[in-house]
Amino acid sequence: MATRTDAPTRREQILKEAARLFAERGFHGVGVDEIGAAVGISGPGLYRHFAGKDAMLAELLVGISGQLLTGAKRRLADADGVTPEAVLDSLIEGHIDFALDDRPLIILHDRELDRLRDSDRKLVRQLQRQYVELWVEVVREVYPGLTEPTARSAVHSVFGLLNSTPHLGRPGSLPGRGATAELLHRMARGAFAAAGAE
Repeated sequence: MATRTDAPTRREQILKEAARLFAERGFHGVGVDEIGAAVGISGPGLYRHFAGKDAMLAELLVGISGQLLTGAKRRLADADGVTPEAVLDSLIEGHIDFALDDRPLIILHDRELDRLRDSDRKLVRQLQRQYVELWVEVVREVYPGLTEPTARSAVHSVFGLLNSTPHLGRPGSLPGRGATAELLHRMARGAFAAAGAE
C-alpha cells in the first residue's frame, strides 16, 4: 500500500518477502534462512532487523491494519467540500489498491491472525474496528436510510468482496489491473446501493 517512490529499505524488503513466502507456504512452512535468502542476506542476519518470524508476522498484520486506517483518515481529511458519494468512492479506491497490491497480506490475515500474541491480535482488531467505523459513517451519509447495524453489515460484506482478490486467479489471468479495479469498484457500489434500497 505504500505510495513511496524511493527504494524500499532492507526491513521493507524482508517484510515483503516474508509476506509472500508465508502466504505461499504458511507461517510454519517457511524458515528464517529462506526469508534471508530471498533478500540476499543470511538467516541469522535477519535478527539485526527482527527478533524472529513472530515479530515479522506481527509487523505485517498490525502494520497493514494501521496503514488502511491512516489512509482512510487521510482520504477523509482531503475530502473537504466533496460530496459523500465522492468520499465513498475514494475509500473504495483505497481499499481496492490494498486488495490488488497486497494480496499476500489478505491471505496472511485469514490464515495466521490467530498466531499473533494476544496484545498484537487485539491491536489489529482495534485498528480494524476504527477503519470499519469510518466507512460506516460515510456509507450512512450516502444512504441515510440505512441503520447503523445494516451499514456495518454492508461494509463488512464489501470488504469480503474486495478482499476476495487472492481467489481471482493469478495476476496474469486477470483482465488487467485497471479493468479489475473498475469491476471491483462497480460491484462495491452496487452492494452498497442494494443495501440502501431496502
